[in-house]
Amino acid sequence: MIARIWHGYTKPENAEAYEGMLKPELLPGISKVKGYRGSYLLRRNLGGSEVEFITIMLWESLDAIRAVAGPDYETAVIPEERRKYLSRYDAKSVHYEVASMQKANELSAIG
Repeated sequence: MIARIWHGYTKPENAEAYEGMLKPELLPGISKVKGYRGSYLLRRNLGGSEVEFITIMLWESLDAIRAVAGPDYETAVIPEERRKYLSRYDAKSVHYEVASMQKANELSAIG
């Protein structure tokens, strides 16, 4: 399994609207894409001047990511209507192999 991680930042006055666009799916229709395994949306207030969002999308493989993001799969995929809410963002996503996951009372290796 591969975790695709990306950071974006909004002004506090845009945070609610931006977050609302990411729910219930980070990208429109992503839950129907082959190889998609779920996602997390993290939010943190950075002292009143910015709000940081981190998206973590879980994928079956890099090939599944390439099918959505294209051959330059590290390039961030940000729908145009959402960019207006962002004050800055990572141009690239980073990818990590998920070595293990822990759920309550359970530890499992990913293989």
